[in-house]
Amino acid sequence: MKQKILNWWESRSPRDRVVIAALGVVVAVVLYLVLIQSAQRARIQLGASVATLRVQALRLEQDATELARVRAVRVPPAPQTDLRTQVQALVAGAGLSGGLLRIDATDANRVRVVFGSIAFAEWLQWVAALQAQQIRLETGRVEALSTPGMVGISATFARARPQ
Repeated sequence: MKQKILNWWESRSPRDRVVIAALGVVVAVVLYLVLIQSAQRARIQLGASVATLRVQALRLEQDATELARVRAVRVPPAPQTDLRTQVQALVAGAGLSGGLLRIDATDANRVRVVFGSIAFAEWLQWVAALQAQQIRLETGRVEALSTPGMVGISATFARARPQ
């Protein structure tokens, strides 16, 4: 094969050899430039994705640190007082006694609360305060009243069970 190519090259005139060599150099330069341009474009794209991945890795590290911190925090034990009494105190503490119709203890760890008229935003804040006390909302029914932002609510709360 090598000999055939060498014979073919030697059979060409000096002028043809110069033209063929010049065309070969031009083709090689064009291929080199195309490859360099393609590599440069890929380098820029990869550089942008590396920056994005670094930010994501940093965010994941922060999330992992936060998760470890949260897991290390001990959950305070639920108070062993009567749940009805505790919920009643939280209603009074939040200033919601005016809208409270009744609180019934269904068992030692569950109470049913009925509000006739309460601002929905205040209700949400109160439920968050209950959750901070390890009391979770089990069931709830919210009815919109004619006054904007006011609702009637009946809900069942239970002590959160340790996990």
